Amino acid sequence: MSRRTVLTAMGAVPILTASAAGASGAVAATAAAPAVIDPSAQRQTIRGFGGMTHTAWIGDLTAAQRTTAFGTGEGRLGFSVLRIPVPENQVDWSRDVATARRAIELGATVIASPWNPPARMVETFVRGSQTNARRLRYDMYGAYAQHLNDFNGFLRNNGVNLYGISVQNEPDYAHDWTWWTPAEMVRFLRENAGSIGTRVIAPESFQYLKNISDPILNDSAALANVDIIGAHLYGTSFANFPYPLFKQRGAGKELWMTEVYHPNSSDSADLWPQALDVGEHIHRAMVDAEFQAYVWWYIRRSYGPMREDGHISKRGASMAHFARFVRPGYVRIEATANPASNVYVSAYRGGASTVVVVAINKATSTVSQRFTLANSTASSVSSWLTDASRNVASQGTTGMSNGSFTVTLPARSVMTFVT
Repeated sequence: MSRRTVLTAMGAVPILTASAAGASGAVAATAAAPAVIDPSAQRQTIRGFGGMTHTAWIGDLTAAQRTTAFGTGEGRLGFSVLRIPVPENQVDWSRDVATARRAIELGATVIASPWNPPARMVETFVRGSQTNARRLRYDMYGAYAQHLNDFNGFLRNNGVNLYGISVQNEPDYAHDWTWWTPAEMVRFLRENAGSIGTRVIAPESFQYLKNISDPILNDSAALANVDIIGAHLYGTSFANFPYPLFKQRGAGKELWMTEVYHPNSSDSADLWPQALDVGEHIHRAMVDAEFQAYVWWYIRRSYGPMREDGHISKRGASMAHFARFVRPGYVRIEATANPASNVYVSAYRGGASTVVVVAINKATSTVSQRFTLANSTASSVSSWLTDASRNVASQGTTGMSNGSFTVTLPARSVMTFVT
């Protein structure tokens, strides 16, 4: 992971340090421009927020940890997406079934990604200085599609209906697994992916490199056999989050962010205010990139949303402000995204009357923020807060008048409001 750590750091947002001026939050409140929310201006449908388990590499979640990860009550992460690996050997296919089954029981969606095909399908080749690079043999494309389909069938027979399966995890960062060129990916999608009995995810570029996914969008036959354009965001700058070609060519397809950790994997997930970077990263993934899902790397890890002791970390609390309240099927709606410096707002609609607003204040001072919901008849909003000393703590209700309410966003905090 050393190269990825460097790449991730390249794209990381500068971190506010505890010694910065105003760190105590005692600075007077800044008045922000109103955040206007329009439930009628609908954007992408949200499929969920979640993370990865990989029993072979780091051990399985315990029964209690599964409930913490996928439950929606107090002290839970509220994850609604689980990503698992596709082992190359069939004898290992049952490793992640227990967690996947429990995730589904708690309302989550499960997707799967392979790192390598079965060894018999792989050949080595020279790729630059790498003399033992691996790739799928061309005469094994059909067999590989059957391998993915068999894994899908195995899970289905064991109580896990996959929402989708990937062709390859990070085909463009495959020093330790199997490389695919964009042309090879297109060929497989064109000729073989149509036989896979669940949604197909591709290409899962490690850095959302568009030269990996553009060829799929530009090939009608390949695009017809893919359902989800998947991407990872390691070191991806915010400027590269938007994807105009997907908006032009991706009608009927979904756009998922299927793996990331942010801003790094070296620091404790409980560092504050660093964990606010996670909140801003999710905000930009939803608003700038318009992803429909946001999936962390390992769920349980020192740098992840759940600590090794099974408790939610500060990074996890930032994720829970989205995951617990923005549920699958909700639709992102238009909102003033940046009403003040270091303040980020996104909004989501669920059903006919529920509106969820997530507001992140990375500033060192409190912010007086007015929210106005167009055509709303709601009389109050409930709210939850995470700051240096609290994790997704209920703040009770705030009254609304003519669709508007005003709150004070504490310095370096994230708040969720629900009508």
